[in-house]
Amino acid sequence: MIWIILAVIIIALLATNVVIVPQAKSYIVERLGTYSATWQSGVHIKIPLFERVVKKITLKEQVVDYDPQPVITKDNVTIQIDTVVYFQITDPKLFTYGAENPMAAIENLTATTLRNIIGDLELDQTLTSRDVINSKMRSILDEATDAWGIKINRVELKNIMPPAAIQESMEKQMKAERERREAILVAEGQKQSAILVAEGEKEATVLRAEAKREAKIREAQGEAEALMTVQKALADSLALLNEAAPNDAVIRLKALEAFQAAADGKATKIIIPSEIQSLAGLAGSLKGIVDNEAPAE
Repeated sequence: MIWIILAVIIIALLATNVVIVPQAKSYIVERLGTYSATWQSGVHIKIPLFERVVKKITLKEQVVDYDPQPVITKDNVTIQIDTVVYFQITDPKLFTYGAENPMAAIENLTATTLRNIIGDLELDQTLTSRDVINSKMRSILDEATDAWGIKINRVELKNIMPPAAIQESMEKQMKAERERREAILVAEGQKQSAILVAEGEKEATVLRAEAKREAKIREAQGEAEALMTVQKALADSLALLNEAAPNDAVIRLKALEAFQAAADGKATKIIIPSEIQSLAGLAGSLKGIVDNEAPAE
């Protein structure tokens, strides 16, 4: 019976002294009040009555958002700035024993560093140099907190709040700037619209001129083709006439027809050569002979 009781006690002691460290955690263990070990994730056995876990530390990145701090710029303007610090514990032992209260130390160091940096800048520079300020603060804080087992990953200026009068003036300036930009955009739009209209009119004028030119070219081509057709027909008729070997009477008759066509025109005076006059008489004589021979048939 005694052995059973002793076994139960031993099992209970072992169960209460088995420590499981979760992922991304570290435990600081002291033995008789002195640092003994840093337990990482996994299963560990603590020596009863001699060892104890004094601190449980997360190794994940942490974020601290500090309240707005009054800061005076180089041109004596008091502004309110609140900062956000992203940090990570890299050495649990140093974090445990390096500073009495590391979080309060980081807060005070952040406020002091911010005042020192902003004190060398004027208000305009402060408002336009956030990236520079963030970089300087991260570098200074990271170097100072290295002895505490802390790494500063990022520092961000969350808000920069100038005095009310300056804010009102800045808002007016921003409004005027917006109005100026809108006016520029409207003017630019009107300019582009005018350019497009002018280009459209120019293209239309060019197209109309091109159409007129094309019409004249086609008209001239049509007239030329018609003239060529007439000339070709005349040439063909002359060729046929030459092939038929006409006598003088036929040639004179053709000349008479030509003068007849000329007489049908707008000419008011026509001079007829003597050969045409005799041909006209010959034509009259032929006509009389034909008339006399007609009844005999």
